[in-house]
Amino acid sequence: MSAGQQPVADRYITVIGLEVHAQLLTKSKMFCSCNAGYANQQPNTTVCPVCLGLPGALPVINRRAIEFTVMTGIALHCEIADTTRFDRKNYFYPDLMKNYQISQYDMPLCRRGWLDVDVSGQTRRIGITRVHLEEDTARLTHRSEGGRPYSLVDVNRAGTPLMEIVSEPDIRTPEEARQYLIKLRSILQFLGVSTGSMEDGSFRCDANISLMPIGAERFGAKVEIKNMNSFRSVFRALDHEVERQTKALDSGERIVQETRGWDDDRGTTVSQRTKEYAHDYRYFPEPDLPPLQLTREWVDEIRTRLPELQDAARERFVGTLGLSRYDAEVLSASRAMVAYFDAALAAHPGNAKGIANWITNDLYAALNATGIGIDECRLAPGGLAELVRLIDAGTISTTIAKTVFEEAFRTGRSPVEIVRERGLVQVSDAAAIGAVVDQVLAAHANVVQDYLGGKTQALGFLVGQVMRRMKGKANPGIVNRLLTERIGQPRA
Repeated sequence: MSAGQQPVADRYITVIGLEVHAQLLTKSKMFCSCNAGYANQQPNTTVCPVCLGLPGALPVINRRAIEFTVMTGIALHCEIADTTRFDRKNYFYPDLMKNYQISQYDMPLCRRGWLDVDVSGQTRRIGITRVHLEEDTARLTHRSEGGRPYSLVDVNRAGTPLMEIVSEPDIRTPEEARQYLIKLRSILQFLGVSTGSMEDGSFRCDANISLMPIGAERFGAKVEIKNMNSFRSVFRALDHEVERQTKALDSGERIVQETRGWDDDRGTTVSQRTKEYAHDYRYFPEPDLPPLQLTREWVDEIRTRLPELQDAARERFVGTLGLSRYDAEVLSASRAMVAYFDAALAAHPGNAKGIANWITNDLYAALNATGIGIDECRLAPGGLAELVRLIDAGTISTTIAKTVFEEAFRTGRSPVEIVRERGLVQVSDAAAIGAVVDQVLAAHANVVQDYLGGKTQALGFLVGQVMRRMKGKANPGIVNRLLTERIGQPRA
């Protein structure tokens, strides 16, 4: 930006809409009985006449995919259609076996929803235009041999149920776009309808972006960005495109409606083709599939089965259990983590804060260090509750609990068994502790004088010496009390 020029936000409004494609966690494909779990299969082995697009093969609708899409629509506050149908979207590309894709056009399953996102302490409501179903395409692998490029087609992915979630053009910054995607993926994962993984392509995003001069009544020309495989890539691509379009508009250029690909290595977008319009696809109703009628009773029954989502879990942890906002954020990071905490709390309902502390600190650190998820953790929720109960009862000290936790996490053994087997029960006998306190005071008379002289940190050293001699088993509260009783108060 040249000297004296207004910032972009004072001259243009950034207009962003996102199209998210999420593969659904069904056992079979969208319109046939082939296995939808194609990831680890040999190429072109989980296929049949339907997903190969052979003449005469007839599709059959996957009921579970419809149910998952309705669940998502309800979670996104959408209107659920009474009647919906599938359409043929016609285009020609090597990964589309039939030269058309079975999708939905003017009668989607879900319409007019919304999703709230928090950015810099402000809540922004992003409209959801539609949520609809379609089938995924085959997968192309591009290679080169002897300097000659060629492509291979793997049809295993073709026909996998693909849910498309289209936002309104309500997003105003790249950061809002990133937060929208993070929130949306969390909802899909909590619902259990998709893995939400961008790395393996089960959660994919295309972004539409334009700039509109302040005061203008119409949006600018829309540019679609593809090939973004992480939240960071989405942010960087949109940020770059804002800068590119701003420079073009400032120099008097006209923005062309087109599709551009994101080059993550170079940090730039590259023109791919002019953007298609809906009429270019020549949509028409799929003649081999009947329209669907969704009864209110069935939709309401699905609504009653919706699990608790992240926002609700977070508010429950804060409002009902009195946990901090930070603890609630960590504990609601995933559906599996919410389930783990709830199970631990059910086993020891008297100390939500204590259980939360062990999960957000020691357990999280151990999971990160070992590179495993909470669903792979050997220490069961009941085991963690058992550990906290031992501390609360005064059976073991917090110091000893750290040792017990490490072994329980590594082996999955019961903390009670570990404590009993290794003789780690906390010593709370004041007479036994007092004898050791006297020994420490006699051995460190100079430290006692330092404490009495005003160096209060010297008390910590004496506590440590007592704990060391008692191998960490002494009740620290009793140790502190006996030391201060015997030494007296430091001079002011």
